[in-house]
Amino acid sequence: MRSPTPSDQASSRGRGAARHGWAQAVVTVLAGLVAMTVVAALGLWAAGATDLPDNAYPRVVAATVAAAVGGTIELSGSAGAFAATEGGLTVIPLSVTLAGTLVIATAFLRPLRHRAVAGAPELAGWAARVAALWLVALIVLSLVARETFPISLGDDVDEDLGDLFGDSGAEVGFTSDVPQTVLFGLLWLAGVFVLALLVSRGAPLPARLLRFQESVRPAAHAMVVLLLACVAVGLVIAVVVAATRGHARTTFAVIMLGLPNLVWLAFTIGLGASWKGHVEGPFALPMPHVLDQVLRTPQDTTLNLLTLAEYDGNVWWLLVVDAVLLSAAAFVMAVRSPARVRWWQHSVHMAVALVLTVLMICLVGRIGARYGLSVLGIGDLGGSLSGELYLRPELWSALGFAALWGLVTGSLGGLLAKRVRRRGEVDWA
Repeated sequence: MRSPTPSDQASSRGRGAARHGWAQAVVTVLAGLVAMTVVAALGLWAAGATDLPDNAYPRVVAATVAAAVGGTIELSGSAGAFAATEGGLTVIPLSVTLAGTLVIATAFLRPLRHRAVAGAPELAGWAARVAALWLVALIVLSLVARETFPISLGDDVDEDLGDLFGDSGAEVGFTSDVPQTVLFGLLWLAGVFVLALLVSRGAPLPARLLRFQESVRPAAHAMVVLLLACVAVGLVIAVVVAATRGHARTTFAVIMLGLPNLVWLAFTIGLGASWKGHVEGPFALPMPHVLDQVLRTPQDTTLNLLTLAEYDGNVWWLLVVDAVLLSAAAFVMAVRSPARVRWWQHSVHMAVALVLTVLMICLVGRIGARYGLSVLGIGDLGGSLSGELYLRPELWSALGFAALWGLVTGSLGGLLAKRVRRRGEVDWA
């Protein structure tokens, strides 16, 4: 058989590059944008955003997609020359984010499948093509995601404003911060690339990184399975609640916009983590009523199993669900690991992976919103026209509980997988 010549090798490399060239990069970016736009549009439609004046619905969809990759939405407006509104919104609609992550990761990996090794320059070149097009998409999204439209404050208030300010009326607008959206959008894309390469067993890696795949990839895969399992459980519960208690359209809006926000928050609470929060004014969390009750107090409130149990004892089931899901994830990790990995190593791998996962949830699950309308820069025009909402974790305690759960369930998963046939020699010494 003839040995491959340098020209044959160059041709082979050329065909490999052609499988993930600019055409495939365009498909990857468009597929991700379409998935995120469809999910955001459906969720906003269910939330009633199509009724916004001045055909603002498409721009609200663009703002939601921008927020899904880490962009910041700023609120502003005025009521004539003497009154102004100000505010901000920091929340990631994680249903939209999850849809884009799954689609872009799949499209990114598809040209690389069926290969064991890929050079770092090749992977960097493929990622750079997608990133260049994604940069253009982020700029367009940021420019589209801005609108100003009139708001109705009620017949009596509108009439009073008209008498005070003439015919100018009240209006509110929103804009997407272009630099932040571009920066965080590119960081998000880089995270998707790294996660895709870590999770997929068949994705090629540079030769120098192959020695890490046996310890990193099973744990990363288990964490993705865990997060998706939480979303699946939450979806079943949401469907059951919609079918038995009504409010189907509202439930659908929550599913399409913020289901992971809710279920991943509940997951961390089940681990023992605490979140600090407060709700006042017209804002309301798209959450079960018990959470809104706990947070709508005159001062800051701690949200954890103990405080929630005072309102509804069923929250203790979160502890049971977390134990089951984490044990299953640890078993999946152990089964995918080589048999030579000892049980205590499974414990360490699970702890590290779970700490990083909870850290990610704490970073992306934060919520912040504020809104106010002031006259001559003094005070608020009516309590119903101002409000504040925020929810943020007590980070170090959350990570500590994650490490403890990871050590225990990782050890359990390793023991459960002991009799399962796996790759490598069995060595439990």
